Amino acid sequence: MRILLVSRIDNQDALVFAEKLRALLEKEGSEVAFDRDTARSLGIPGCSLEDSRADAVIIVGGDGTILRMIQQMERPVPVLGINWGEVGFLADLEPSEALEFVHKLKCGFPVEERMRITLSDDSTCLGTALNEALIVTSRPAKMLKFSIIIDGVTTEQFRADGLLISTSTGSTAYAMSAGGPIVDPRIQGFLLVPLAPYLLSSRPHLINSDRHLEVKLESSKPASLVIDGQKTIDLGTSITIAVKKSEYPALFVDVKRNFFEKVDNKLRKL
Repeated sequence: MRILLVSRIDNQDALVFAEKLRALLEKEGSEVAFDRDTARSLGIPGCSLEDSRADAVIIVGGDGTILRMIQQMERPVPVLGINWGEVGFLADLEPSEALEFVHKLKCGFPVEERMRITLSDDSTCLGTALNEALIVTSRPAKMLKFSIIIDGVTTEQFRADGLLISTSTGSTAYAMSAGGPIVDPRIQGFLLVPLAPYLLSSRPHLINSDRHLEVKLESSKPASLVIDGQKTIDLGTSITIAVKKSEYPALFVDVKRNFFEKVDNKLRKL
């Protein structure tokens, strides 16, 4: 089995733990490589995901590290997250249990698919998100005007500081902080959460991913699109963004942990 190891590089303890993982995996007969950023921090050679031809990627870090790695994937590769951050909803294992689980990887592992969303302007792909895409004003304290178009029908128009277009996976991220519901990640849908809407009647919507969803921005103020907190695109003042289910889901190593039990445990840490 070929494994790519990725670690947050701003924490020495995380890097030391990644070295322990490498030693264990190599002892079990796996081929192990570090990604270039992690390897550079350790002072050793590294390689890209494509060059590694990895069967799985093990990430020691928080949600930001996991999202950044998934953004780099041209082809889906199963990811196993080991939480070395604050809460880490995308990281299924804590460091105290990771070594025992990794020891079993040589016997194979089940994979869980997580829906991603693709955003496009006409025929131009703007990006793909696992958690969410955020449309927000480029100038603080300025409101934006949105129209929500579902299956060709304008269903809602509102003004707000911004709009979150989230997946079910992302419902426990920014969307939850903005007042959105916690959604079972097995549900295939688009979660729309207005940020500080002008009218209280503008509420979160969960829309089936089979529907044709468009978000139209009409404002005198410029806006930006932020994808998974990793990529920022200037949108200007007027644009219509089509949102659809991505052809390629994100893949996670399934550690057989109940989602709702995990969320309850994570929320107790906040």
